[in-house]
Amino acid sequence: MFDIHCHILSNLDDGPSNEAEALTMAQAAVQEGIRTIVATPHHKHPSYSNAGDRVLESTARLNHLLQENGIDLTVLPGQEIRLNGDLIKDYENRNILTLNGSRYFFVEFPSNEIPRYAIRLLYSIQQEKGLVPVIVHPERNKAVMKDPDRLYELVRNGCLTQVTAASVTGRFGKKIKRLSEDLIDANLAHFIASDAHDTVNRPFCMREAYDAIEDEFGTSARYYFQENAELLVKNQQVMIEPPEKVKQKRFLGLF
Repeated sequence: MFDIHCHILSNLDDGPSNEAEALTMAQAAVQEGIRTIVATPHHKHPSYSNAGDRVLESTARLNHLLQENGIDLTVLPGQEIRLNGDLIKDYENRNILTLNGSRYFFVEFPSNEIPRYAIRLLYSIQQEKGLVPVIVHPERNKAVMKDPDRLYELVRNGCLTQVTAASVTGRFGKKIKRLSEDLIDANLAHFIASDAHDTVNRPFCMREAYDAIEDEFGTSARYYFQENAELLVKNQQVMIEPPEKVKQKRFLGLF
């Protein structure tokens, strides 16, 4: 199993505070059936900044520790990049990383809004650099909660999205679980990932999430998300279904 969003690198952000905690997370990941993780520490976040060189160094260090401790897990480099106006410039200056060196990169919006310039900037980086933005945890963004059509417009303009496993399982509440299902149903979700930060408060939940998706949407949906994660890591074209607007009959009264 591939997990493309995880805060497993120590002493970089709000993930593990030391290497022992990182190894505990790694063991928990293996127990979930995860064999490959893309490490995605926060970058350009109000509280954290982790330029590419620092992430690469920390990733190499963790892989060395995993080998020393006999843990069958491979960690690949990435970032969770807060949307900002210097995105293209930072990419040109090699301050930001795509996911495992692929064409795909994570972009995070502020939790309360989608900046007005988001569509224009994310479209520009696709056209100018050939990169594919993957919007992380849109189901937890208040602007999307209020109006899912905001996300539809972004996906229609070439963005992909990643829904958090814990959202699918209901750990963030029934409303976010239902919105996650609505996004999946409308082809507005392309990846499921853990966004794990630890083993207690923000655990992996990947197996539970895939089971829930299979129960609600069928085996083909489970394979769709699992295969897309692998395709992303391998820098191959992911599977994309035509996006639809969230059905109002499900969404009415959600928030």
